[in-house]
Amino acid sequence: MLNRRSFSALAGVAFAALLSTSAQAQNVTLRSTDIHPTDYPTVEAVRHMSKLLDERTQGRIKINVFHSAQLGQEKDTIDQTRFGVIDINRINMAPFNNLIPATNVPSLPFIFRSVDHMRKVMDGPIGDNLLKDFEKHDLIGLAFYDSGSRSFYNSKKAINSPADMKGMKIRVQQSDMFVALVSALGANATPMPFGEVYSALQTGVIDGAENNWPSYESTRHFEVSKFYSVTEHSLSPEVLVMSKRSFDKFNAADQALIKAAAKESVAKMRELWDAREKASEAKVKAGGAQINTVEKQPFIDAMKPVYDKFVTDAKLKDMVAAIQAVK
Repeated sequence: MLNRRSFSALAGVAFAALLSTSAQAQNVTLRSTDIHPTDYPTVEAVRHMSKLLDERTQGRIKINVFHSAQLGQEKDTIDQTRFGVIDINRINMAPFNNLIPATNVPSLPFIFRSVDHMRKVMDGPIGDNLLKDFEKHDLIGLAFYDSGSRSFYNSKKAINSPADMKGMKIRVQQSDMFVALVSALGANATPMPFGEVYSALQTGVIDGAENNWPSYESTRHFEVSKFYSVTEHSLSPEVLVMSKRSFDKFNAADQALIKAAAKESVAKMRELWDAREKASEAKVKAGGAQINTVEKQPFIDAMKPVYDKFVTDAKLKDMVAAIQAVK
């Protein structure tokens, strides 16, 4: 016979199950966040994902995309996503480096030979295995987006060799990996939230930063940092994650629909990204940015300490080897 406490507990479980079933039958609008502006390819890609879900669930599941860091900077939104305050989050790989060690490998400088190489790796079994690692941290890895090729820009002079960077104050993402990368080139790494970079460049708090063409253009950093030196030191992808708490509220069929829509949004993102890169490069050139392309080998040679520091165990070494083996 059930005592009163046991009966109450069972009743609570039954009521929670009833609420869960009821929630699945109702319309759900998921909250998604991105630091980039409204027309940025990653923002548009999640809107495309929302359109697919809207069509395939007859309007039951939609996504409201909060762009332009309306819900906070990237590092601040990770815990909000883990706790289910934010449902979906597009995040650069770097803020996850300390939390999920395997994310260090795609973030390594010069690990990818080209954009095509990066896409082939992240779309394949290496990428799929990495997405699974997020679940241990209350996140569901949905897909990888491009982050473009990152290069250095500054307000002082063209960078042609690592020697030109000696003593420069360079903003980096809040990641040990990027601190080590810039330090290995002789510059002073300055971790800083993305939203603070323009004013820091303008006031001379930092001399430069590093990023891709669309970010350099959309933030108007080219107005206060005219020298863009094409190093292409990082092709690290970005990751689209979902709160596990939010994901677990859906039944298996809806979970499959969410994952499929996320994967399909990658093609839309890349289509928009490739066009945006070309347009952004043209815009900053027209705006007076001075562009030069470096000889990469001296920069690659300087990265040995970075690999020695971050590729320390057998799993990570095997992952590096597997990426390099992809043709």
